[in-house]
Amino acid sequence: MISDFTNSYLRLPEAFFERVTPTPLPAPELVAFNPAALGLLDLPLEVVEAPAFVEAFAGNRPLPGAEPVAMCYAGHQFGHYVPRLGDGRAILLGEATNRRGDRWEVQLKGAGRTPFSRDGDGRAVLRSTIREYLCSEAMHGLGIPTTRAMCIVGGREEVYREQIETAAVLTRLAPTHVRFGTFEYFYHAGDYRALWELANWLLAHHFQQVAGYRNPYHELLREIVVSTARLIARWQLVGFAHGVMNTDNLSVLGLTLDYGPFGFLDRYQPDFICNHSDYQGRYAFDQQPRIALWNLSCLAQAMLPLLHPEDGEAAAALANEALAEFESAFMATYVRGAREKLGLMREDRGDPRLFAGLLRLLAEQQVDYTRFFRALGRFSSRDEAPERSEAAAEFADPAAFAVWAASYRERLRAENSDDALRRRAMDQVNPKYILRNYLAEQAIESARGGDFREIERLRALLARPFDEQPEREDYAARPPAWAGRIEVSCSS
Repeated sequence: MISDFTNSYLRLPEAFFERVTPTPLPAPELVAFNPAALGLLDLPLEVVEAPAFVEAFAGNRPLPGAEPVAMCYAGHQFGHYVPRLGDGRAILLGEATNRRGDRWEVQLKGAGRTPFSRDGDGRAVLRSTIREYLCSEAMHGLGIPTTRAMCIVGGREEVYREQIETAAVLTRLAPTHVRFGTFEYFYHAGDYRALWELANWLLAHHFQQVAGYRNPYHELLREIVVSTARLIARWQLVGFAHGVMNTDNLSVLGLTLDYGPFGFLDRYQPDFICNHSDYQGRYAFDQQPRIALWNLSCLAQAMLPLLHPEDGEAAAALANEALAEFESAFMATYVRGAREKLGLMREDRGDPRLFAGLLRLLAEQQVDYTRFFRALGRFSSRDEAPERSEAAAEFADPAAFAVWAASYRERLRAENSDDALRRRAMDQVNPKYILRNYLAEQAIESARGGDFREIERLRALLARPFDEQPEREDYAARPPAWAGRIEVSCSS
């Protein structure tokens, strides 16, 4: 199965984790598997046919060399600090090293209670595992850094959320699952020795490029700030809302981590709230950059003893210096991505204003974000009647688009845009297919009835979101009216 567990995280002191044993899942069956993720562990496709595969990734049978643990961390949840969270329903088996030397932490999500489960049962439900399985692979297909999903194993055990549901276990992979909240856990406990151990482990295993700097901890913080800024910019460009941007849900590697009540924009709505539990709109779509910086400030605070142990003012100055890089890293990624979405080849000072004006128009007209940008690739820079274009057809009032399109057409002509080349370039950054909530909901409903085929159809579709895939054209249609009534919450 997996032949080489290295488990470097488990060589850290015992304060970093609690040793646990997965709870067996009754009557396990394979719901879905991801060939690409299997390949990350050098596992052949035929391995899924072995009963031992299902038993291992249900948590029913130990894998040789695995040392199951639940990781310790804290976090700010909806702005309030919680000193002890940890993996309440996730169990880290260890690190698997593939033939290329890449290390992947293998984690079972939903494999039973841990010391951090509080009053929970430690289980995930089939609904939530399908959502994370599909979205993590959809994000990978979009080129956005993310954890990976390898397989789902379902069972007959009943668990209660808002209603009775069946349990399932998701196997997910990441180079590390360390979060901002891991640093907070040791900082607020006053365990600066463990803080130092954590930072040095990250420098040795994931940030070797800065390990030799004069102040490697300052560089480590700066790297996390920049990678997080770039990640959030990519979220904004593709129209992705995470839903629960607590500090315990943000990765130090700049990966999209912990998929719960996420949502991709249907119609463009800047203040879109995808999480039904987010009553104040703290994690609304347009708040994500601000919240990311706020979370980074919590991380920076937790790293102060590392930045300058003897001088608090000097440490604060170094923290602020690193945090100041967020805006420039975010804007550089966002502006470049906006220009690419518009198919512009050269820089112009007016491009941010052109893009912002378009977004205001999309919001006013309630235009479908993904469908519009895909259609914009078919826009002709020679057409004198843009209100008849494919992009204008996405508007309730096509004439409203024509006003903005006149400026866009002028901008394209100024750089002698080749329409055919521009379309090809735009189709590589403006996806045709995204994981809309209603598509996930349809796959979930089929799976509840025992039909798992829609999960695989969606996974394969979303692995190639920029391709036309004419046999799946209906997956790019406008969402049905009932889609607007779907509610997802923290239990999702």
